[in-house]
Amino acid sequence: MAGERDVQRRVGIRDVAAAAGVSPATVSQAFNGSRPVHEETRSRIVAAATALGYVPDPSARGLRLRRTGLIGLLGDHVVTTPYAGRLVLGAADALEEQGLALVAVDSLGDPDRELRLLAMLRQRNVEGVLYARMWHQFVTPPMLPGIPLAVVNAATESSDVPVVAPDEEAVGTVAAEYLLARGHRRIAFAQTVDGVPASTGREHGFRRALEAAGIAGEPLLARSASTAAGGRASGAVLLDRADRPTAVFCFNDQIAMGVYQAAAGLGLSVPEDVSVIGVDDLPLVADALLPGLTTIALPHEQMGRWAAGQLLAQISDPDHPVERALVECRLVERDSVTPPAR
Repeated sequence: MAGERDVQRRVGIRDVAAAAGVSPATVSQAFNGSRPVHEETRSRIVAAATALGYVPDPSARGLRLRRTGLIGLLGDHVVTTPYAGRLVLGAADALEEQGLALVAVDSLGDPDRELRLLAMLRQRNVEGVLYARMWHQFVTPPMLPGIPLAVVNAATESSDVPVVAPDEEAVGTVAAEYLLARGHRRIAFAQTVDGVPASTGREHGFRRALEAAGIAGEPLLARSASTAAGGRASGAVLLDRADRPTAVFCFNDQIAMGVYQAAAGLGLSVPEDVSVIGVDDLPLVADALLPGLTTIALPHEQMGRWAAGQLLAQISDPDHPVERALVECRLVERDSVTPPAR
């Protein structure tokens, strides 16, 4: 029985020290890197550990180095809505691959709640924070002395933190070029009234693509709230005219849904009478509409992964260069676009 207990007993740091002829402190330093260890001594320690089957305890190592293996994500509706949920998934997957866990909390857009949640994350000794927004907007990220931070799906004037956002100009360009390639020349833009980077960037890209195609003059625009009701209002303005457009690029999928409804109210069919393309690829909208909505999916998962990688780089090396990235978006083809009727 005593022999069985000896076999089952976990090999400890003192056993490795005795086998290598060094102190337990030297073994600890060799594995956790807290102090330099001579290469010959390190090799002897590793050989002894391998022979004994010793496996360092990662949780104990974390305590010694004041590491918790936790990364915080603070969102503003990001965690509580399916719209941007893949942002959380992308970050969590990237961290899990490195043996870390994500603690995701949501301010619900309440500044006071955000301060409380930041204090809570600090109390939990998170090693870094992903500051994520549900939609692309300008932000002033919080100051967290001693805790690296990365901004996700937002823009900021700060040059001290990594920032990742969608390539909004490319969204407008891709949408316009897709419609142009199918023969459309009279293309309208159902734009939002919100003054955000997404609206500015998408309109720039849209205009640039039309100009590159040789379409002169001011494009047909209607501005409304970023909702289905706003889309109905814009759709009524854009489609109830003798020279109505053959295609409408919509700022988002909700506006596109409203344009569908406005077209139906005018006795028009999508896509036979008017083609429609949106942005977001919201499952509850794009898949549910008949015909299915061709749209441009925002890169939430890719942004989450990129930001997590940058945050880990900052944690490992405080002097790591601070980077910014614009991520390309993906066109999702369904049935709402067809060549214009002759």
